[in-house]
Amino acid sequence: METINSYQMTGQDKPFELVSYTAPQLTESEALVKVAGCGVCHTDISFWHHGVPTRQQPPLTLGHEISGVVVEGPKDWLGESVIIPAVLPCGECELCKSGRSNICQKQKMPGNDFHGGFASHVVVPARFLTRVPQDVLKSYALAELSVIADAISTPYQVIQKSGLREGNLAIVIGVGGVGLYGAQLAKIAGAKVIALDIAQDRLDLVGAMGTDALINIKGLGIKEVKEAVKAEAQKLGAPRYGWKIYEMSGTAPGQELAFALLGIAGVLSIVGFTLDKLECRLSNLMAFDAQIIGTWGCKPELYADVVELVRSEKLKLKPFTETHPLSKINDVFQLALEHKLQKRAVLVPDF
Repeated sequence: METINSYQMTGQDKPFELVSYTAPQLTESEALVKVAGCGVCHTDISFWHHGVPTRQQPPLTLGHEISGVVVEGPKDWLGESVIIPAVLPCGECELCKSGRSNICQKQKMPGNDFHGGFASHVVVPARFLTRVPQDVLKSYALAELSVIADAISTPYQVIQKSGLREGNLAIVIGVGGVGLYGAQLAKIAGAKVIALDIAQDRLDLVGAMGTDALINIKGLGIKEVKEAVKAEAQKLGAPRYGWKIYEMSGTAPGQELAFALLGIAGVLSIVGFTLDKLECRLSNLMAFDAQIIGTWGCKPELYADVVELVRSEKLKLKPFTETHPLSKINDVFQLALEHKLQKRAVLVPDF
């Protein structure tokens, strides 16, 4: 039996502790995956610092953005390089059968319902694993591809849900670890894309990838931002109506701004998460015939589409990720909390 080495969260704001134990006996439907890399997500920071509870009580190994190689389990999966979806549905319930598997109420999430990917190995249901073609591994290390599990697949799903089409205006609020991929995906869909953030270095990154307009909103009031967005939209020749707005900052100010930008026939997608509450006038939805939609993770059936975007080199990963030894997890989480990471951090086991 394999020995699993993992860094476990024992409580809020406490250092992660290294724990070793023997891998459990697998059921027929499970796979043991040797972890290549696991991305650090804002959700992990929320579990560790911001008081968001995990469904399984600590001690718990966090990490839901995982890539690796199947070393035990069903024969047709052995030796396969895989991405583990961040949301693992049952595949049999009413929601799953109606195309809403991402919100399956029997779903299991690594690093939330069971031990996740900040470890040498992880035990997961095998049914919805996503194979990584060998030609993709010629361009990317398997660890780098871990971000597909959440940071890329989540904005991909919401862009599909929002009905973004060629020629639409897409406004991405917050181009951090998720938003920077959201801006890329919106551009791939043929939209005119405006990125908003308070950090110029993040804006420069997405600008280098072809985002049409960049607005640094640091220190600006909502009215000033609205005027700046209108001016850029006019320069781009974008439609006046039907804007697609993607709130990816996961902050109350970001959500307040997103709602303020929502206009006639617009669609606001809430992607980022915060425990903070807002006060807003919902009658705007009626007056503008507008929509607000949420999103949770990504349906496993969409992952192959995301992998294909990477394989075809339409979607770029390398400028936006950086790897760190898993043994440095406490340092990396502190840097993430202090907003000092320039790129999406991927922790690589170094046992």
